[in-house]
Amino acid sequence: MLNLVLFGPPGAGKGTQAEYLIESFGLNHISTGDLLRSEIAGKTDLGLEAKKFMDKGELVPDAVVIGMIKSKLDSNKDAKGFIFDGFPRTVDQAKALDELLNNNGTPVSGMLSLEVEKQELIDRLMLRGKSSGRADDQDQSIIENRINVYNEKTLPLIEYYRPQNKHFGINGMGSIEDIAGRLKAVVSKL
Repeated sequence: MLNLVLFGPPGAGKGTQAEYLIESFGLNHISTGDLLRSEIAGKTDLGLEAKKFMDKGELVPDAVVIGMIKSKLDSNKDAKGFIFDGFPRTVDQAKALDELLNNNGTPVSGMLSLEVEKQELIDRLMLRGKSSGRADDQDQSIIENRINVYNEKTLPLIEYYRPQNKHFGINGMGSIEDIAGRLKAVVSKL
């Protein structure tokens, strides 16, 4: 089973590239944002638990998110693999994901880290903000803060996966097709 963590700062193109990887390798997409919305809409126990935190503007605890991921894995036992988008974001979350996947005998195959220059990230997000109407993509100071939070809180995951030989830095600059080609070349070797 192929389990990929798609990683990169806001604006790196994770959502766009996830679609290419899903299509190319027949993977199931696990987006924690989508999972949370789905569980809440379905009024599941985990969804109701998550909603309590979200209604207070708090982060959903890792245990609840891991429970949702476990439920998704359990309901897709015949999958060729999964692409994790937006999770893990911290080393503790990565350890919890490893424990869950290792218990299933299907460890993380690799962490694909899209590397994009800061100004390119800002430009992409500002452009996306104009077309999507997302307020957080229209204010450069908010964008820069999101990138800084990523660098402080999420970037350390590279040092978690690197000693396991599971970190793969991918040049995230250029056309969507060029980036997809680089990702596919790495995944094909896994």
